[in-house]
Amino acid sequence: MSDDDFIDLRSDTVTRPSEEMRDAAATAEVGDDVYRDDPTVNELERRAAEAVGTEAALYVPSGTMANQIAIHAHTEPGQELLLERESHIYRWELAGAAKLSGVQTRTIDAGERCVPTPKAVREGLVDEDLHRPGTGLLAVENTHNYRGGVAVPVDRIAAAAEVARDADVPVHLDGARVFNAAVALGVDASEIVDPADSVTFCLSKGLGAPVGSILAGDEAFVEDARRVRKLFGGGMRQAGMIAAPALRALDNVDRLAEDHANAERLAAGLDALDGVDAPAPDTNIVVVDTEAAGVEAASLYAACKDAGVGCVEFDDYATRFTTHLDVDESDVDEAVDRVAAVVDDLRD
Repeated sequence: MSDDDFIDLRSDTVTRPSEEMRDAAATAEVGDDVYRDDPTVNELERRAAEAVGTEAALYVPSGTMANQIAIHAHTEPGQELLLERESHIYRWELAGAAKLSGVQTRTIDAGERCVPTPKAVREGLVDEDLHRPGTGLLAVENTHNYRGGVAVPVDRIAAAAEVARDADVPVHLDGARVFNAAVALGVDASEIVDPADSVTFCLSKGLGAPVGSILAGDEAFVEDARRVRKLFGGGMRQAGMIAAPALRALDNVDRLAEDHANAERLAAGLDALDGVDAPAPDTNIVVVDTEAAGVEAASLYAACKDAGVGCVEFDDYATRFTTHLDVDESDVDEAVDRVAAVVDDLRD
């Protein structure tokens, strides 16, 4: 099967840079970013901060690095990080808080709500004493990846954050897909970000940049984060060559609604299959449950790959499909047909 026949729904990170992005990279004005001399990076950071309503922003290689820089900058070794138990930081960042920052984690099960209630946050906060670490940071996530790209309402984030900040505990928002949340909720991204002390968002998820994420907050926080980025090996030199495509990616926010519409179309098609449960998504992530069909996610993933559809195994019977700017309606319809054939074969 040729690459052209493969419908890649593994993630919105698989997009290929547009010709405009490639041209921007080739012609970018550059300097040494560690010395703050790269004008393209400087412009990207200015525009990124403006996009989420913060004082400053920092360009980093990945969303995981951005989250881990935030944890390191906000906390002291021996403190505790409070976060939702299915969050990206806890599930998929290699125990970075412990390894890189000497911080232990305390998890809260927020369920389908995706963000802890104020009561749960209050009960989860720990005062430092002779026997226990103090809570150094609360982390929340929007959209919530594992829960199926849920766009968490602004008031839920704000309510959880208020409890933490009243206790002098800073709040970090893992907003890898915060613009998807903003589009789905019909609000400006700055409204979602406002209750937090810092925010991460990815330029390579949904927006189509080949590389990079942003960590944003007030000027003092970003200055601290810049030192931590250097410590973690993320100080980049002539980074304008990758920042230039990222600047173009910021222009793709308005078209995220197309990905959401395609995800709804995909979910409807898959949900119509016998034994397949695919709830209507908030954003661009469709999580499919195939337990009723007796099809395990590992088998579905392998068979879909052979059939030319990329997906990700999420749990025993849960599989994730993600729409993005390289996928259109015809791709979605073809993917549904291929998955239908796969499920029929596996069920037999």
